[in-house]
Amino acid sequence: MPVNLDDPRVKRTRQLMLQSFMDLLEQKKNIYSISVRDIAAHATVNRATFYAHFEDKYAFLACWMSDKFRKVAEMRLPAYALTGMDDLQTLIHVTFEFMARLRQYTSPGDVQFEPMFEIAIQKEIEDLLLRWLRDREGPVAEGMIKTTAEVISWGIFGSAMQWSRHPGQRTSEAMTRDVLAVATAVLAPVS
Repeated sequence: MPVNLDDPRVKRTRQLMLQSFMDLLEQKKNIYSISVRDIAAHATVNRATFYAHFEDKYAFLACWMSDKFRKVAEMRLPAYALTGMDDLQTLIHVTFEFMARLRQYTSPGDVQFEPMFEIAIQKEIEDLLLRWLRDREGPVAEGMIKTTAEVISWGIFGSAMQWSRHPGQRTSEAMTRDVLAVATAVLAPVS
């Protein structure tokens, strides 16, 4: 039976499990080595409770990644919303910084989780862009709005992912400036 994500008890339990995972990550420094049993024991919940909230460890990790990205973005975008190009620039820069920090938590054994993390982060960026584009004035077809959000979100995320593999080549500020220029061009048809 699915859990009600609006229930305060559900929110607390999920937050407890996410925090337990972070504690374990600090101790073990390896995502792969942390099991569902470890997370449940550290959170002082049973495994059945874990599985009531998450289908498996992969669903948990996708939730963890979305939560981490959202919290980092909320520090710079307090309403967790975009209102203009300055906020878009902030989102791009936050994504570059986040991807650089994410590399600190992953080891070669964790490479199997990269595609799942990519989807979670890209989806957070796309959702922010969709809300912003839908709130803008003017008659723009929903299909065009969705396509624009998808293209820009993958452009932001893909650029940040590639850059995070070799961050010494260019600064995150230079990358942010260039990605913003490209995103601005992509936005032209819906502006």
